[in-house]
Amino acid sequence: MENPEIDQLDRQILAKLVEDGKTPYTDIAKQLFVSSGTIHVRMKKMEQMGVVRGSSLVLDYDKLGYNVTAFLGIHLDKSSLFEDVAVELKRIAEVVEANYITGPYNILAKLICRNNNHLHEVLRDKIQQITGIQRTETFISLEETIGRRFEFLDV
Repeated sequence: MENPEIDQLDRQILAKLVEDGKTPYTDIAKQLFVSSGTIHVRMKKMEQMGVVRGSSLVLDYDKLGYNVTAFLGIHLDKSSLFEDVAVELKRIAEVVEANYITGPYNILAKLICRNNNHLHEVLRDKIQQITGIQRTETFISLEETIGRRFEFLDV
């Protein structure tokens, strides 16, 4: 559903930042033929609306010594335990994403680990100790083929 409070200029600003989040507001203002103050005001408005929720760095984990990316299908004892399990998963640094999903699993999580031994330790000592998790199924990623932000902004 469209948000009527987001106009074409807001979408153009977001598109520029999705393309390169480090682009200075002054550069965006020049490209869009508005003042840098306008960009600041618009961004503040979108932050207050919850459209923009902070900013983040994209890291190359492999270059930092984290060579294993794994996806974990999690089966819960009961679906009603999702929120409790999610709270516990948030406490595990190696869990970088978790989604409540349909299909054969209740939760699909993404983990980043140094190596297979580290992954095994995280599974055994952290994840499988969480009350409510019945069993897990692990899928190790061999290569990330597509890794991008969703560019929904038709500007």
